Amino acid sequence: MKRSNLLIVAALLGLTILPLWWVAGIGPAAGTEWFAGSDRQAQDMILALAPAYLAWFEPLWQPASSEIESLLFALQAALGAGFIGYWFGVSVTRHGLRQSQPVRQPDPIPSRVDC
Repeated sequence: MKRSNLLIVAALLGLTILPLWWVAGIGPAAGTEWFAGSDRQAQDMILALAPAYLAWFEPLWQPASSEIESLLFALQAALGAGFIGYWFGVSVTRHGLRQSQPVRQPDPIPSRVDC
């Protein structure tokens, strides 16, 4: 393996393992969750600023935990990125195939004579 490839693999492993090792013994702060996102923070801020605020609607289904909610969000993002990548690949391939085909020239002699 080339030296540059080994450096890339080492950096990738370091970026993967180092954060997990760094937070191994740390738990979330009191009253918070590991995967709490900006939605929860916004809701808490709205309730702090306007305690009488009533939500317009409630979700149809609430996941069992915030980890499942994060998983579903990541799955939605991955499917969207896959769809966009597929569409982009098909578009580039079609364009390349159109460019590689020779341009059809009209026949110099008409095949039919109108009288």
